[in-house]
Amino acid sequence: MSVVHLLRHGEVHNPAGILYGLRPGYHLSERGRRMAASVAGSFSSVDLVLSSPLERAVETASFVASRFGLAARTDVRLIEGASAFEGDVLRGLWWVRHWRRLHNPFRPSWGEPYLEQVSRMASCVEEARSSADVAVLVGHQLPIWVTRQWYSSRRLWHLAGERECELASVTTLTFSSDGSVSVSYRAGGSDQ
Repeated sequence: MSVVHLLRHGEVHNPAGILYGLRPGYHLSERGRRMAASVAGSFSSVDLVLSSPLERAVETASFVASRFGLAARTDVRLIEGASAFEGDVLRGLWWVRHWRRLHNPFRPSWGEPYLEQVSRMASCVEEARSSADVAVLVGHQLPIWVTRQWYSSRRLWHLAGERECELASVTTLTFSSDGSVSVSYRAGGSDQ
């Protein structure tokens, strides 16, 4: 049996409310650091820690790695999904500017296709589970959500409000020796 935890990063310092996406320079807030420390303390055993190369994921991973005396490594396959909305402040009539991109929710037409996100995430998951008994992969909401859907044999297209993947939450993939996988979810870490 092997276990891969998909950990969403903690809260980001973003007072302007920008959809930062793939942009560099967005770090954990003080609350985000508390969330990362809390969720790191919830793991009983970890053999491998990988993270997206974006600062917020690297910083979250450092709390887990430090707790277990490991060196966290980055893996570009865990990066946030690309989006045409990046750089926008999502309020008011923001969608008017992108109306022509909103024609296909099944792909999605405004960013990296769901299947591409699943493909890169699943290759990272499979590699991690073959090299560690317990791995923590730190990444971002949409790639984690569609990967969870994939391993749960559910449809990938969805409304953003349907995602169950809050800050510092853990989606756990447990792989049995018979080849089956079970999926569970634990809400985000406390910020205290």
